[in-house]
Parts: sequence; C-alpha cells; structure tokens
Amino acid sequence: MQLHFSPSMKSITISSSNGFLDFMKIKVAARRISYRTLFHTILILAFLLPFVFILTAVVTLEGVNKCSSLDCLGRRLGPRLLGRADDSVRLVRDLYKILNQVNAEEIQDDLKLPESFSQLVSEMKDNQYDTKTFAIKLKAMMERFDREVRASKFAELMNKHFAASAIPKGIHCLSLRLTDEYSSNAHARKQLPSPELLPLLSDNSYHHFILATDNILAASVVVTSTVQSSLKPEKIVFHVITDKKTYAGMHSWFALNSISPAIVEVKGVHQFEWLTRENVPVLEAVENHHGVRNYYHGNHIAGANLSETTPRTFASKLQARSPKYISLLNHLRIYIPELFPNLDKVVFLDDDVVVQRDLSPLWEIDLGDKVNGAVETCKGEDEWVMSKRFRNYFNFSHPRIAKYLNPDECAWAYGMNLFDLRAWRKTNIRDTYHSWLKENLKSNLTMWKLGTLPPALIAFKGHVHPINPSWHMLGLGYQNNTNIESVKKAAVIHYNGQSKPWLEIGFEHLRPFWTKYVNYSNDFVRNCHILES
Repeated sequence: MQLHFSPSMKSITISSSNGFLDFMKIKVAARRISYRTLFHTILILAFLLPFVFILTAVVTLEGVNKCSSLDCLGRRLGPRLLGRADDSVRLVRDLYKILNQVNAEEIQDDLKLPESFSQLVSEMKDNQYDTKTFAIKLKAMMERFDREVRASKFAELMNKHFAASAIPKGIHCLSLRLTDEYSSNAHARKQLPSPELLPLLSDNSYHHFILATDNILAASVVVTSTVQSSLKPEKIVFHVITDKKTYAGMHSWFALNSISPAIVEVKGVHQFEWLTRENVPVLEAVENHHGVRNYYHGNHIAGANLSETTPRTFASKLQARSPKYISLLNHLRIYIPELFPNLDKVVFLDDDVVVQRDLSPLWEIDLGDKVNGAVETCKGEDEWVMSKRFRNYFNFSHPRIAKYLNPDECAWAYGMNLFDLRAWRKTNIRDTYHSWLKENLKSNLTMWKLGTLPPALIAFKGHVHPINPSWHMLGLGYQNNTNIESVKKAAVIHYNGQSKPWLEIGFEHLRPFWTKYVNYSNDFVRNCHILES
C-alpha cells in the first residue's frame, strides 16, 4: 500500500497491488484562519507573557509566607474561605488581647526602661521577652516620652512668654540713643508740631489718630504706614502718647524724621494735667495691689497642674499674664474723651498694627448713637481668632458674671476703633470700667484674667456699632497659618498676640508686611543693628 500526497496538501491517494483496492483518493477540507484573528492572538500573547513571567518571578522570590502577588493572595484567602484561621490573623488577635490587658494595668515606678526602640528590640532578643513583658515596656516607654514632650512644650511656651515680654536689644538701644540725642541736639528738641500748626491739633475737620506706646520703632511703623496709605495725608493728625521714660526718645524720632504733610504731636503721660491719681484711682490700685503684681510678675507655673492642663490653655493663661496689662499706657484708651476734650471723633490704633489702606472713609461711617465702631470677633472663618464670645473672656462660674453677662454675646476687637467722643461723654462708660475693674481686684482676679478687654466689653456694652471686618484683620501674632491673600486685602492688620513682628519669635512670612515700613537706612536704626530679616 502506498500513500501519495498532492503538492497542495488538499488530497491523499492510497493505492494497493492486491487487487482489492486499486486506489483511494481522500480530499482534505481546507481550514482558513483570517489574518485579523491571527494578529489579535499574537497581540494578546505578547501582552500576557511578560506578566506571566513577572508573576512567576515574584512568587519565586517572595516565597510562601511573604507575598503580595495574586497567586500568593489566593493562598492566603484560601484557608479563610475554607474556614481555617490564618496564623498572622490569630497572632494579631492575641497581641490585641494582651495590649488591652496591659493598658488596664499600672506601670511600676521602678521599672527599668530602655532609652530607645532599637534598645528595646535588642533587650527582647537577649532576654527572650514574652509578649506581655514587651507590651508593658512599650507602654511605659510611650508614657515617659509623652511626659517629656509635654514638659518640653510647656517649657517652650514659658520661653516664648519671656521672649514676648522682653525688650529686644536693638529697640532698647534705639530708645537710649534717641534720648541722648534729645539732650544734645536742638533739632531733636524742636516743638512738635511747629507753633503755627498748633490750632490744627483740635480742628475737627482733620482726621485725628491716637496711639499710646513706649515702643519707638513700632510707633514709627504705625504712623508711616498710615500716612503712606492715605489719599489725603495733609488731613492727618497723629497724637502719640508715651510714658515719661520714653518721651525724650519718642520726641527725638518724630522731630528728626518728619512725616510731612501729616502732623504729629508727642506727649508724655506726665504732661496731661487731667491724668492724676485722683481722677484715675484704679490705676494706683492695679500697680500697688500685691496679688496683681505677683500674678503678672511672679512664678507662672506655681499652682498650675500641668498634668491636667493642655498646652493651648496654658498658652492662653500666659498671654493673659503679660505685664503690659498693668501698664498705664494700656489703660489710657478709656480716658480719651477727657484727654482730648476738644475732639469729636478719633481713630484709636494699637502699636502692633500696620495700616494698608486709606482710613479716611471711617469718618464717614454713621455710628448712630453708638460710641465705639469696632469689628466683631465672633463671626469669621478663623476659629482661633474670629470665634470669640463673652465666654472666652469671663469666668461664668462667678455669680456676679453669671448674673449680668451673657456667655453667647459677641466680643469685639480693640486695636483699631472709631470713637465718637461726643456720644461717649454722655455715657458712664469710664465709671462702669472702674467699677468692674475694682470688683475683679477684690475677687482676686477670679472674674476674668485677660487684661483691659474684659472690663471694656462690659463698659461699652450697648455702645458698640459693628463695622465691616475688612477694616481690621486680627491674629497675625497668634498663628502662622494666616491667609496671606486676606492679609493683603485688609485695611489694618493687627499683630495681636505674642509673636510681634519686631521680635525673633515673629512669624517670618508675616513680618514683611511690617518691615516694609521700617526705615533701615536711618542712622539710629543702623547703629543699633536693627536689621531687616
């Protein structure tokens, strides 16, 4: 028998010589495969083969116990699907049970602890710790680290408090050099303002600003920024009030550094005839009260239970114990109507503000029959700065506070205030302020702790007219996450808080808004090494 294949492979012929089968021809059907199918098949294989190779390599390298590949994942899920527990899951469950037990136990005071986690691991290896011993040591180490971190945080807050209360060397130098200049240079002693301009000090057609401070550099920034931002600087009159020891230096600065066409008057508290102990009896009580002086200048940690106090609460208490709160200059704002009897409307500015926009429109605001135009501090996105109500300033467990005040009443800001002095003189705001301040002294400062704002909140109650928040932005001395775009848009920015821009603890990204108004080319500034940072 013989087989014969056709050249095209489409037929097969079978032949035999035995006579039974002469030949047999078989046709083979053709199976056509399209080029598109072939192309797709090759493409899929080319895509899958590298992954098959990588998967095989990963499984080989990872082994059975440590795996992240799909095949390995299947081996891990398999026992669970079949109802068998995974060893790793059981280990975690046992560890969680031991940690719960240890969490409820007290740690021995004399327990010897390793200094670091690596040392703990080394001790485990050497001493063959069981799981419970490891958990106890780990808990004790974490508690120790927590105590150390808290202690460091409180120490940091104390150091920041002292830094905020201190006078920087450069600013102290500036005051001394200018005071010396006052005694030796006739130009530094010239009359401010010049005699022909004196009538303008009581001219109510001008815009009168009042600033009380003993910081010469800060005063220069407030005055310079106000004048440079004004559309009508020739209509500005500044009344700068300082204490007796700073008067000569403050006068020298503004005598030697004219801000014409604006007008500046510098007066010391000793030059106001009205400002006597008889008219201001409460100030003598504040300065001489032993408990008050000890509160502001004593040991701030004594009597404080730091284990039950949060750092934020402690920081707030330190802020309330700033020595500036028993300064005459800080209380001076409550006596503005008596100190300036001929003025009808003024804007009061703190020394830690910067003016970035023309403030003349403030004089056009109709306060109605109200005395104080101020920004409310209970309405804003900033929960730290703009969420202040009476409850934030007063002790409502005190019966007198609980009886007369509402904890939900909105607070307002000191630092940029429009005062209608004509309306003020018709009220008993000053007497109310004195009365409550005396009550707080008698109660050993148990009604409130924070400076001059709480008694002012009471004294001006019912006499405040809210103004647009864009006039006064607060908090630049409290936190470093202040919105920069909001800072740029505000008319007045206020560095209230400990981190003043002239201190090393000031926030670096917020300081340029203040330093742009410092004259670093001035000889006194240069010689005192007050450098732009």
